[in-house]
Amino acid sequence: MKARRQAKILEVIKNRVIETQEELAAALGEEGIPVTQATISRDIKELQLNKVPTPDGRYRYALPEEVGIGAWDKRRRIFRESVLSIDFSGNLVVIKSLPGTAQGVAAAIDHLNVAEIIGSVAGDDTVFVAVKPADAAPEVAERLRGLMR
Repeated sequence: MKARRQAKILEVIKNRVIETQEELAAALGEEGIPVTQATISRDIKELQLNKVPTPDGRYRYALPEEVGIGAWDKRRRIFRESVLSIDFSGNLVVIKSLPGTAQGVAAAIDHLNVAEIIGSVAGDDTVFVAVKPADAAPEVAERLRGLMR
């Protein structure tokens, strides 16, 4: 079921403009594949989908690009254009972004391969980045701020 669902996700985002996880879930439902938001979120991460800008200034899910300089440049641009603020508390770095862009921001962070980052969780406009050890959070937050320049 998972392979069929993920194949259908790729088909849907290739053929339609899908802006949110809710729209993706509805599209899958129309195709006879009922799915929860949590499952959609996991699938998006596993498929390494990105949010990309549309000509009208909105964002949509897109297929992953080949790994390379072009892909990183795109992720960095999405990060730089989407992130509004970066702060930390304890072992969490909290990133506020424009609505609908947190998945793209989290994908950019996940591809940084920073040893102190053990994972990220993205909502619609907020990303939580778990850092280990906790005292590395200020340094990680500063590194991420550097991507905004």
